[in-house]
Amino acid sequence: MKANLNLGSISGIKIIVHWTFFFLIAWIVFSELKRGGTNESIFFNVALVLTVFACVVLHELGHALTAKRFGIDTKKITLLPIGGMASLERIPESPKQELLVTLAGPLVNIIIALLLYFIVPVNEYMDLNFTETFDVLMAFTLQNFLFYLFIVNVGLVLFNSIPAFPMDGGRILRALLAMKMSRVKATKIASSVGQVIAVFFLLIGLLYNPFLVIIALFIFLGAYGENQMVQHLELLKDHTIEEAMIINITTFSPEDALDLVVNKIISGTETNFVVVKDHKVVGILYHKNIIDNSNKNVLVKDIMDITFKTVKSTDDLKKTYQLIYDGKKSFIPVVDQEKLVGVIDATNLNEYILLQTKLAY
Repeated sequence: MKANLNLGSISGIKIIVHWTFFFLIAWIVFSELKRGGTNESIFFNVALVLTVFACVVLHELGHALTAKRFGIDTKKITLLPIGGMASLERIPESPKQELLVTLAGPLVNIIIALLLYFIVPVNEYMDLNFTETFDVLMAFTLQNFLFYLFIVNVGLVLFNSIPAFPMDGGRILRALLAMKMSRVKATKIASSVGQVIAVFFLLIGLLYNPFLVIIALFIFLGAYGENQMVQHLELLKDHTIEEAMIINITTFSPEDALDLVVNKIISGTETNFVVVKDHKVVGILYHKNIIDNSNKNVLVKDIMDITFKTVKSTDDLKKTYQLIYDGKKSFIPVVDQEKLVGVIDATNLNEYILLQTKLAY
């Protein structure tokens, strides 16, 4: 979405603030104004949240840079109201590598907390009684700011240790289990534990805190999605694209009128098309672009996408699964010696997975 804010790159990794993050800032300002807060309190709380999310970025960089040591790139780190998310190309299949990549995130927060522990006189807060502590923490001082930051980093370590996907604790549990059993079985157990925890969070959230309901849904769906993905990848193991690709496809020339494509959509079931010239793929016609330009007198070459990827018929179907679901394009031409032999898309791949599931059980 264009409303997302790009903060730049660190070691080739884009740092992006999702547009929903700004609702969190707005909610903080609104809450402070509602309870009669001052400009000082608003600035203090907003600054604290922004600093906390800087720690979240460092946490995610811990994952990303460790993954890079194992040859796994990270496209971006996205900041959401509920935390950060590093978009790794893939999760390491080696349990030891996954464990190291996962532990790197909380380790960053532990280091930050230790540094703050020696900077802030934490023991002074511990020696106060409840009333005294409350009075001291009400002051908007730098010492209090750093103390809150210390508490938050400790909290991030504890919260991420909860054994539930997609949090670090769930991945740590899966990695430890995978050292003793298959990755599929380990993921199934870890995701089940995560979903049980999600239900618990949901019940507590309905009674006390609606924010926990959002976290519960995030955990439940994350655990379910991780389990599904691992099962699918296992089913596709040792299979090639040739087994799942669509062969009977319609192609167009760059010089064809767009009206021909529109008529084909109306009269058939195909929605995306490959553009071919001299037996070579030169572009892709995506359904949205076709519809958006259907009332214009244009040629195929005027609206075709030339930033496409191709795969070979002998390529590993497991890698193609990740390419389709991790990328923005879910329609990929299949070539053999640079000649078009078919296409593979998300719909057909899902059908192939369903068939393989039936054959496996």
